[in-house]
Amino acid sequence: MGRDGYIVPVDPQAGTKKKPAGSRSWILMDASGQGTVLDVDKYAIMHRVQIHARDLRILDPLLSYPSTILGREKAIVLNLEHIKAIITAQEVLLRDPLDDYVIPVVEELRRRLPPINVIHEGQSDIKELGGHHDIDACEEDESPFEFRALEVALEAICSFLAKSTTALETAAYPALDELTSKVCISHLSYVCLCYGFKIPLLSRIAEPLI
Repeated sequence: MGRDGYIVPVDPQAGTKKKPAGSRSWILMDASGQGTVLDVDKYAIMHRVQIHARDLRILDPLLSYPSTILGREKAIVLNLEHIKAIITAQEVLLRDPLDDYVIPVVEELRRRLPPINVIHEGQSDIKELGGHHDIDACEEDESPFEFRALEVALEAICSFLAKSTTALETAAYPALDELTSKVCISHLSYVCLCYGFKIPLLSRIAEPLI
């Protein structure tokens, strides 16, 4: 809570706990949506997905690389804020799967990665047992595996940035209204604070588009 009762906007990532320097936790998601937690070094990852060290380096949380999407011959490398992933034609490797911001991405991948025939088989089994199933819960998508995984990641980061933008607008608009009715140091300071959050947020939104 800021001065005069205003809510001070906070970067959602500011409270994220930093991982130890040696942390190499990944989750491997296959085409059926099943996940396996791995604790492997960079050489094992490079060998598995056949990418160069310079490509894997952008996923290092200790290095400040801008948001990036790299397309390689056999993999797509994603560095989108907290979503650090490698997508191939058969699997997704997602870094830090126990991070609070990554857990929803893992859950969405589990829901949407299985192919249509697997989803339909599950629905048939439930119907035979007399149960009810919401058919709309699993959207039918005939896209290739890597496109479905990429879509989940892009939707997740867009949603995250949209929530950050909404939080900033919720904090800034009342301050601007107050400033139009009464100009004072406290109102000006708060508007400047909100503007200070706006510039880096716009940069984060624009980075993947550059």
